[in-house]
Amino acid sequence: MTTIAHIDSHVLHVSPKTNWWFLSVTDSTGAVAWGEGSLNGWEPMLEVVCAQYQKDWLGLSLAQAQQQVRCAPASPGGLVGNTVISAFLQAVMGLQAQHAQCAPHALLGPLQRECVPLYANINRATTERTPAGFVATALRARDQGFEGFKAAPFDGLTPDICATAQGRARIHHGVECMLALRDALGPQAVLMVDCHWRFDPARAAQTLRDLAPAALHWFECPLAETHAHWPALRRLRQAAHEQGVLLAAAETQVGLASFQTLFDEGLYDVVMPDVKYCGGPQEMLRIAQRATEHGVQFSPHNPSGPVCTWHSWQVALAAPQCGMLELQFDESPMYDSLTEGVDLQPVKGQLGLPQPGRQVLGMNQNLLQAHPYQAVPPGIETLLNR
Repeated sequence: MTTIAHIDSHVLHVSPKTNWWFLSVTDSTGAVAWGEGSLNGWEPMLEVVCAQYQKDWLGLSLAQAQQQVRCAPASPGGLVGNTVISAFLQAVMGLQAQHAQCAPHALLGPLQRECVPLYANINRATTERTPAGFVATALRARDQGFEGFKAAPFDGLTPDICATAQGRARIHHGVECMLALRDALGPQAVLMVDCHWRFDPARAAQTLRDLAPAALHWFECPLAETHAHWPALRRLRQAAHEQGVLLAAAETQVGLASFQTLFDEGLYDVVMPDVKYCGGPQEMLRIAQRATEHGVQFSPHNPSGPVCTWHSWQVALAAPQCGMLELQFDESPMYDSLTEGVDLQPVKGQLGLPQPGRQVLGMNQNLLQAHPYQAVPPGIETLLNR
């Protein structure tokens, strides 16, 4: 019986604002597989929780690990704990695929498509936070074959300052960035804006109207995903539909039950589970299947490292429907040099099938060791809850 022998965590410092956090799991045969749990600013806590969980996980068979380890939205460990669980379950599936001598998607179910369309998240690559800066990044992405683009240009905005002069200025700046992107990319580009929960209901509605000339594909995460905002989200969704825009969200939701609530309440047109947080590949597939049953689009959230891309791609190949898969664009050249054994290079804005002989994800250990942990600012999720 093959059992879990070692669990090790690794942090790669990518840029002044980004770390990627990885988990490697070694089984009793010596096989190694990888998961990702990047959660900016929380790397020390991820390490602590990982050490805590090891007491329960070491010695489990791969089948036991898959059956017994589950995400738990109400866990005292919160998103940090569920992130470690999600990374562990990614790695367990990787080990199972190695022993079955197949790509992980083959363990999830029948192949549903032979290529997965991508869109470029141009946000972290855009260091010049101006309309011209966003346009320059988007044009580089277009030159590499992307036809879909997402930006998050509302820097520094929070719900409590939306109604102030400072808040209005930041909203105006973000709208100008999106309008510049539409002008530069033309009418055929698929354009999305990520609001990172920065708005209050009134300003979210007004900003959606102001963005009408940008002809958005979707309006993402305008309001915190709390019960108090459900009526406002329903109104916002209706207003978006009147502009031909979709409402998207749910990147930090954990587990199928959390997503079921969103489906039952009719809040969103697109859900964006993240394999780093939602409970791993199998749970993400269950979410995708339930989304299809409710007529909601499934579009995996994937703005971080290449291990997340690998596992998200596997789920997207097996999901009953998949609109697009997010891909971080050009934040760091380490994205391309970190992984070994698989090909994560998009072709014309798509990822095809993993090729035989290129189905086991490995990692460049020298690169990992050369860029150890450094503290980075916490993500916007943390800042909004201080």
